[in-house]
Amino acid sequence: MIETDILIIGAGPCGLFTVFEAGLVKLKCHLIDALPQVGGQLSEIYPKKPIYDIPGYPEILAGDLVDRLMEQIAPFKPTFTLGERAEIIEKTADGKFKLTTNRGTVHIAPVIAIAGGLGCFEPRKPPISNIFDFEDKGVEYIIKDPEVYKDKKIVIAGGGDSALDWSIFLSDIAKEVTLVHRRSSFRGALDSVDKVMELSEEGKISLITEAEVVGLSGNGQLESVTIKHKTQGSKELETEHFIPLFGLSPKLGPIGEWGLNITKNAIDVNTLDYSTNVDGIYAIGDINNYEGKLKLILCGFHEATIMVQSAFKRIYPDKKLSFKYTTVNGVQGFE
Repeated sequence: MIETDILIIGAGPCGLFTVFEAGLVKLKCHLIDALPQVGGQLSEIYPKKPIYDIPGYPEILAGDLVDRLMEQIAPFKPTFTLGERAEIIEKTADGKFKLTTNRGTVHIAPVIAIAGGLGCFEPRKPPISNIFDFEDKGVEYIIKDPEVYKDKKIVIAGGGDSALDWSIFLSDIAKEVTLVHRRSSFRGALDSVDKVMELSEEGKISLITEAEVVGLSGNGQLESVTIKHKTQGSKELETEHFIPLFGLSPKLGPIGEWGLNITKNAIDVNTLDYSTNVDGIYAIGDINNYEGKLKLILCGFHEATIMVQSAFKRIYPDKKLSFKYTTVNGVQGFE
């Protein structure tokens, strides 16, 4: 049995930063994650992808951000249950929560912070009949190591930020990059759209709009894709990799059975302290929902900071929390 002050479900960036904020007020944290390593999506989906909106870092790779967060929280000695899914929550006689994982590990804590990102997720796959035959044989839904595509011919499909960003990034690594999108306009950031257009004009990206990849061919390994244009018919294009980036399909999994108020696969919270309708359970990061919500790591860090202050008051109702800037003495204390 594992006992702690704040039990954090999700060891992604928001969950990790929660450890830092909790450590400043001398609260212990234990983190649970279904993935076998910390970092959440940053580690599992795009560890080599650059991130541009973290304060103090004009650019930082996702995996490096995870390393920096782990370095930041190391003094507070968090503990982890990795490779296990939070399954069942019960209330104990003294008002705490008892959480049991799918492997039977029992955790006890007065406060639970759900920082599960998108929850359980899987990539959205295009409706190509034989796509399963080429998975891990030229078809990838997630880019973990860009060096895999060095000097290769690749086809990316999609019109959002991920498709645009990876097309830009891989244009300096791959031999050929073809971006296929079923519409003539894109959903991603305007700056990224402009950059793709520039690279297309320079010949570094082959841009095919109003078209879809409808077929895959190869003898045990992907060798070509069939692209169907809305008005110009179909053509076959030689390629070594096909990467459909249509986003992730989020599923809350067991969290959806815990009696929480949920809207469109996200947990409703009170923006006063990011508490849920269940007293003692909070939700921060991409997994929560409120008016004006922005799914940014930066916003999740803010939510974690506010949530910890509320959690402290719940755990120590008779103690006065004295907020002090970390630049004053490196810690916050209570009286």
